[in-house]
Amino acid sequence: MFPLYDTIPSKRRPYIMYAIIVANVIVFFYELSLTQPQLLEFFAEYGILPARYTVSKVREILGFSILPWVTHMFIHGGWAHILGNMWYLWIFGDNVEDVLGHWKFILFYLLGGIVAALVNFIFMPTEAIPMVGASGAISAVMGAYFVLFPHSRIVTLVFFFIFFTLIEIPAVVYLFFWFLMQIYSGMVSSAFQVSNVAWWAHAGGFVYGMLVGSVWRKKYYAYWRRKGNYYYWW
Repeated sequence: MFPLYDTIPSKRRPYIMYAIIVANVIVFFYELSLTQPQLLEFFAEYGILPARYTVSKVREILGFSILPWVTHMFIHGGWAHILGNMWYLWIFGDNVEDVLGHWKFILFYLLGGIVAALVNFIFMPTEAIPMVGASGAISAVMGAYFVLFPHSRIVTLVFFFIFFTLIEIPAVVYLFFWFLMQIYSGMVSSAFQVSNVAWWAHAGGFVYGMLVGSVWRKKYYAYWRRKGNYYYWW
């Protein structure tokens, strides 16, 4: 399954979401200009390396720094990594920014990335592979969307062997299934060490987004759904 777009258009232009995407693309093209040794050094310096904070020998080499807790979410490990992350942000980010407003959205996004990284750090405190990518912050956006727009639908491209079709999947179903997959994959990864994907960051970011989305939903009734040619505040 591949999500194409949601059925709820935003009412305002998501300038912050655009800026985040541009920033990620700029950093990625900078990465492409680096040699392999330079790229690995870049990842180690600006990605989150849990061992940097828990293993004394690693800390002696890299030094202590809190900067990676922000910079890691603007670094990606390849074309599939950045394209997948930016596509999900494009689908879900505009509506969440519409509700929170521009400046609150950037604060929410950055805190979401930090919280997601902290959750992953708790589960893998001595990991020696740098954690990079915007997926934790984007998971927070998806968690907020899950709460704020439960009546939305995700138009999804579904493949059946050599055939494909488009179907509308309720957002709550799509995102809940996605969240369960992160939990399951995180448990498998923790038990067998078979993946270098930060599954727990995805799950942690999603829960954080749900909590923030719930606060905004209760305080401002700030999500709406489309019905015919009218828009209703819920």
